Amino acid sequence: MEIITERLILRPWEESDAESLYNYAKDPSVGPAAGWSVHTSVEKSREIIRDILSADETYAVCLKTDNKAIGSIGLMIGNTSNLDLPNDEAEIGYWVGVPFWGQGLIPEAVNAMLKRGFEDLNLNIIWCGHFDGNTKSKRVQEKCGFKYHHTNKGNLWVLLNEIKTEHISQITKEEWEAKLRDK
Repeated sequence: MEIITERLILRPWEESDAESLYNYAKDPSVGPAAGWSVHTSVEKSREIIRDILSADETYAVCLKTDNKAIGSIGLMIGNTSNLDLPNDEAEIGYWVGVPFWGQGLIPEAVNAMLKRGFEDLNLNIIWCGHFDGNTKSKRVQEKCGFKYHHTNKGNLWVLLNEIKTEHISQITKEEWEAKLRDK
């Protein structure tokens, strides 16, 4: 399935995206801020596409101009989330390569995924987190209507083997619908 926005195509990851993924995921400004390790090779990126990014409701973020993967976005529904959610709730995660920061591409992708989650998948709440210091992710959440809910302090983040503080926000289906009406 593909989701088309004004500037983006959100589509399933393909193994042929490994070089593009590596190109952006090798930058230490990207992965650790989002909770995962820097990619060390094209082959490692290919493995991550096969083992992680092939999950249901996980999409490559691509510009319409060339359909090349520049980031990722996904909904982790119910128990696939890091937050231990019921099946009518999901956690959203996202990132985009450094050359594309500050262009509003991830808010555009997040809004498309909110539509997918609330309209197509009948979710009631979508959650999102950001780690201390990740002001870019916090700003995306604010732009997209998420509201702060709670903070998880001192948790071991296994992918990085680090103790992290994560700030959790959420948006309900009703809040999202009201936001659309107010536009």
